[in-house]
Amino acid sequence: MTDTRGAAPGEIYRDPVYDGATDPTVVRTAEGSWMFYTQRRATHPDPGAGVAWVHGSRIGVARSDDGETWSYVGTLEPDAAGLRLREGPPPAVVGETHWAPEVIHDGARWRMYLTEIEGIPDQWPGHARHIVEYVSDDLATWERIGPLVLESDRVIDAAVARCPDGSWRLWYKDEAADSVTKVAASLDLVSWRLDGTAIGGRSHEGPFVFALGGSWWMITDEWRGMAVHRSRDAVVWERQGGADAVILGETEGEGVEIGRHGAVVVDPAGPGSARLYYFTHPWWDGSEAAVSDSGSRPSAVHVARLAVVAGELVCTR
Repeated sequence: MTDTRGAAPGEIYRDPVYDGATDPTVVRTAEGSWMFYTQRRATHPDPGAGVAWVHGSRIGVARSDDGETWSYVGTLEPDAAGLRLREGPPPAVVGETHWAPEVIHDGARWRMYLTEIEGIPDQWPGHARHIVEYVSDDLATWERIGPLVLESDRVIDAAVARCPDGSWRLWYKDEAADSVTKVAASLDLVSWRLDGTAIGGRSHEGPFVFALGGSWWMITDEWRGMAVHRSRDAVVWERQGGADAVILGETEGEGVEIGRHGAVVVDPAGPGSARLYYFTHPWWDGSEAAVSDSGSRPSAVHVARLAVVAGELVCTR
């Protein structure tokens, strides 16, 4: 259950089942907002050895009327056709791992690009990871289309957007390429062309791409804060502030830690501002030893404000 130390400063959501809400993505509908997230098993009483607690995860679902106050709904559970929203806690037995959902609307229906891993690995390396596409008309029932053929079988963390040239692009972390961001392009969301590396250099994960204030932006999680990249066309990217610059990289004492893997919702009423939903580990000091301690595993979802000021993306917790 949720950590008994109480709320972390500034949190807006904690998973009430295993207290492991990570990788949030948020979409708006006429009836309110939906949050989809990786439901890590941070407080599971017996998750398995090693890093099994990070695996064996389902996609958790929460709902909100205002984007600030969230209520847990349930999890997306596999069935013969795909995924179906199941209210309440997830089943006790899981056979695979689901991570980092990306949810978009293509103009006709919803699409999800989900990282899937067979089984529940108890160590990081050596396990195939695929990005799998699903479609839905209601965000609750998802038809499985199948895995995308990308540059390796170690791909996670999809981000998808329609770019100024009319093409759709899918950015993703390729762990077989030193964990940089690769990209694929499509005119129809059916056939994908592999377009190589979008963001190289320092290893990172969790790309997210959006348009704001007349430019395109990509944020990536460097595990020390988020790097910001700017583009005119969502194809060629330039890092904001130089090689070491990040947003949400500061820590401010217990419960206020660096920002990790997030997603952006642009305010339709004010095109110059947006919300960045991200997660933290409020009680983890960043060391490898500490994360093996179950008390450091819980996570919390936060929201920050984004705005473009003098041509730069500015983030305020």
